[in-house]
Amino acid sequence: MGYVSKALEIISQRDPNQELFNQAATEVFESLSNYIDRNPAYEQNKVLERMIEPERIIQFRVPWQDDKGIINVNRGFRIQFNGALGPYKGGTRFHPSVTLDTLKFLAFEQTFKNALTGIPMGGGKGGSDFDPKGKSDSEVMRFCQSYVNELHRHIGPNTDVPAGDIGVGGREIGYMAGQMRKLTNSWDGTWTGKNYKWGGSLMRTQATGYGLVYMTAEVLKQHGDSFEGKTVTVSGSGNVSLYAIEKLIELGAKVLTVSDSGGYVYDPAGIDSEKLAWLMELKFEKRGRISEFAEKYPAEYHAGKRPWEVNADIALPCATQNEVEIADAKHLVSEGYKYVLEGANMPLTVDAIEVITRAGIVYVPGKAANAGGVSVSGLEMAQNAGFTFWSSERVDEELKHIMEVIHSLCVEFGSMRGDGTVDY
Repeated sequence: MGYVSKALEIISQRDPNQELFNQAATEVFESLSNYIDRNPAYEQNKVLERMIEPERIIQFRVPWQDDKGIINVNRGFRIQFNGALGPYKGGTRFHPSVTLDTLKFLAFEQTFKNALTGIPMGGGKGGSDFDPKGKSDSEVMRFCQSYVNELHRHIGPNTDVPAGDIGVGGREIGYMAGQMRKLTNSWDGTWTGKNYKWGGSLMRTQATGYGLVYMTAEVLKQHGDSFEGKTVTVSGSGNVSLYAIEKLIELGAKVLTVSDSGGYVYDPAGIDSEKLAWLMELKFEKRGRISEFAEKYPAEYHAGKRPWEVNADIALPCATQNEVEIADAKHLVSEGYKYVLEGANMPLTVDAIEVITRAGIVYVPGKAANAGGVSVSGLEMAQNAGFTFWSSERVDEELKHIMEVIHSLCVEFGSMRGDGTVDY
């Protein structure tokens, strides 16, 4: 049995119920198996065993009072996975689906993603099974403050710098950063994703979506291609999806779809700037459903389905993990897709990756493709440390450069097969 197989066996025996973490580790280690098994020093020094075990797992209770005066208790987590390169860095997710398994897989992925950016950041992730949907601002504030009452002793600008994620936007970051300052009597920029008026960075909201499109542009260029005449399907309707669409429109691509948990919308005419502005108001301000887009504009709404059955050139899955399963992957092949880049964290299952790569579709994993968000979080840390503030033009220029560097690393190390192709 090779070293990679031994390491994966350890995970499956130690954490048999952590399916997402097992999947993430399998995806990474199997892609490296030929190299690792040829270099016995990795096994001698137990490198993989160290990589799969978080440096620290923090779990705590979060009691909070709702508007009716009733006490509720949620679970809070912070996974400080690997701090070899710098302070732990990674988002905070508030969603009923959050478990230790979810956050371990996300923190594991984050470690590699952060390393690719070239910014000195380790990997971490945190969150709670709290659901901010349907809660008043006061309830969300009380929860966030209670969450930080425990977490504040474990984080700091040189220790662990959390950010936002699903269910955690500017409102939640504001409540948590404010409570952190109150408890520590220190303004040190521990949280990123803050409002730009009080220590945040311009372009942070757009960063993951823009970075995904900058990476796509580099991939197209590598293959002698461009956005001209290209059709794109996008899943999701949060920050990543909608700002990716904004940049795609700017660069001349035709975006056909957008989705949420209820289904997807297909607009054969393409989502233009006017439609996108309406979508942003719908999702960011009114918190409405994507089906309303089909009521406003001539578009098809497909309830309970995913957009990968639509014929297009490029797929950008930007919603959540495992949203592209083997049946979806077969649609991507049959519908003639040429490129698939992950805007979400691990949106393709292992089987789906195998199907599309075997068919010759260019596939770029999220550890490279969606690194734009944490890159600008790293730039926000740099601005905070220097007590300075950068223009949106400078941040955007830095973001574009980071994505170009990440792509160049992918090309350098993904061309080792020697057949002229790049295995991203």
